Amino acid sequence: MADFSLRLIILVVVCVLVAIAVVAGRMLVARRRQQALAAEPLVFASSDNDKDDHEHLVRILAFSSEDCRQCHTLQQPALERLLKQSGDKIEVVHVDAVTRHDLTERYKVLTVPTTVVLDTEGNAHAVNYGFANTQKLQEQVNAILGLAIS
Repeated sequence: MADFSLRLIILVVVCVLVAIAVVAGRMLVARRRQQALAAEPLVFASSDNDKDDHEHLVRILAFSSEDCRQCHTLQQPALERLLKQSGDKIEVVHVDAVTRHDLTERYKVLTVPTTVVLDTEGNAHAVNYGFANTQKLQEQVNAILGLAIS
């Protein structure tokens, strides 16, 4: 009976520690997301060859890396579907998370893929750590377009 009680106590302690780790991890991600959303607006350099900034109401920064399987097999097709649905209202900017430390730090990128949805002013409206499906991205874009139309 004492052996059973000891095992039960160990199991409870392990469960409590796992729960604490999960809560701490969620709090970390929430804090990083808030910091990313509060980042200074991103200003894109324009040239004569670039399209007018007002032509694209929404920009999506798609952070990936060369060896990220999920980036290429899931996130990229989702972004392509979104572009087909929304046409010229969206521009996807592909960012190599390994070489663009300035942007990964600005948007507190924790993992790849990460997508950051920006309005025309360059303000972040949504940060998705991990894969974001087409529907989720479309809802985030629609929220910005709704703000732009008002």
